[in-house]
Amino acid sequence: MNQGISSIALKKSCCLWYLNEESSIFDKNVNIASKKRIIEHLKRENLHMERKCIVQPNEVPLLLEGFCSSPKVKKSSNINKFFILGLRLAGRGYTAGKKLCSTLSLPFLSKSSFRHQEKAILECVEMCSQENMIRAAEEVRRLKVVPSNKIYSCGVSVDGTWQRRGYSSLNGCTTIISIDTGKVLDAEIMSHYCRTCKTNDNVRYKNKENHECSNYVGSSGNMEPVGVYRMFERSKRLRKLQYRQYYGDGDSKGFEEVKNIYGNNSVEKLQCIGHVQKRVGSRLRKLKKNEKGLGGKGKLTDKFIDKLQNYYGIAIRSNVGNLVEMQSAVIAAFFHCCSGKNKEMHRQCPTGPNSWCKFQKAKFAGIKFVDKSPALPNSVVNSIKNTCMDLCDQKLLKKCLHGKTQNCNESFNNVVWSIVPKETFVELQTLRLGIIIAIIIFKSGFAGLLPVFQKLSVLTGPDLKMFYWSLDNTRIVDSTRHSKPSVKQSWKKKESQQKK
Repeated sequence: MNQGISSIALKKSCCLWYLNEESSIFDKNVNIASKKRIIEHLKRENLHMERKCIVQPNEVPLLLEGFCSSPKVKKSSNINKFFILGLRLAGRGYTAGKKLCSTLSLPFLSKSSFRHQEKAILECVEMCSQENMIRAAEEVRRLKVVPSNKIYSCGVSVDGTWQRRGYSSLNGCTTIISIDTGKVLDAEIMSHYCRTCKTNDNVRYKNKENHECSNYVGSSGNMEPVGVYRMFERSKRLRKLQYRQYYGDGDSKGFEEVKNIYGNNSVEKLQCIGHVQKRVGSRLRKLKKNEKGLGGKGKLTDKFIDKLQNYYGIAIRSNVGNLVEMQSAVIAAFFHCCSGKNKEMHRQCPTGPNSWCKFQKAKFAGIKFVDKSPALPNSVVNSIKNTCMDLCDQKLLKKCLHGKTQNCNESFNNVVWSIVPKETFVELQTLRLGIIIAIIIFKSGFAGLLPVFQKLSVLTGPDLKMFYWSLDNTRIVDSTRHSKPSVKQSWKKKESQQKK
């Protein structure tokens, strides 16, 4: 506040000020004598503020032009929309916004106003996300130069995610991502909870169209199969695509629902090699837990299990497209890990100077190889052999010849739960808003949200574009740094140290 101004009174939305000759906070063209009285009318609507000033020189009122904190569109202030969208991008909602505004001594929206504004944002965000997914489908078609009037068959990675672990989650989402482009083609957002219907049974029949009601009935574990079926059913109509290759994890419930959707056995099930690799560790740990005498020093330790799991994954990735070589490589990896200084089992390992096996490499060079680690006891080898050989079966490895993973789905799920945190329960409207925003950011970055403001008829300046560009640039820099071999190696060292 200027030094020449002193507050005399503050009552509701009207402030009374005295102005000295040196003060010049208003229009400089207005000549005001000393100690003229100014009445300032202040009107607030949540975070929006309007201010009008009336000058009374010699008791003659003179209205000065006022100003507002942000423009309005259809009686709705832009600043409120910015604030609500910003809260959701930060992974927060109404309660967090109220606490923040209370701390800053600012008025905040009522809960009904907040939900009303959130719904308006949701409608615009949903339109932008649909446009994004349609463009992603067109990109898949352009890769194979498919005419616009024909249906194209492609491979997709399918995965479900829940807001809560276990089978008690009320909210869930299933997504389909192109295996060729890594972009989201479709998503089904589900919830079997509705606060409005739960508190008032009659509302379900009277005002169901006036609120975001639950869209799923059944168990939480069955959300993924239902979501998969819904998306496969509308694939030809909305995306002009047929999802013929189904890349998934070990759970086959979703695949069983859609394997005949385009005809008898029209959809092929393929495995994510990352999930297949993890089966080595999960099965051996389960076997170690159930059978006594397998664990302990020099036996089936966690370190050995991690080593075998890594060798198994490397064997698959190094022989993509060659089933015979892949099978021999995973078998060789098993015996290589079981061998030691008192028992050499390197017959299956590749020979020559370029072999990954140090024993065979030293043998080719005519050098005696000294293995310091002890071999796995025969009793332990015989106990785990059948389990490991099951994972070397050609029927399983045939589904891994593509060499692809579900990493895109895992990455998308991470974006979703950063916008809609798992520790805070939300209803379907907020869940839908968060996941749809994640679809846009996952494909186009934060800059992809700029069309949302256009659909909201909200004016944006160059600063918003610059800040969003900065956020996207930071994500790219971090992603590039994390993909460096040196960084990955440091992560592995930290993990091994933590396990010790």
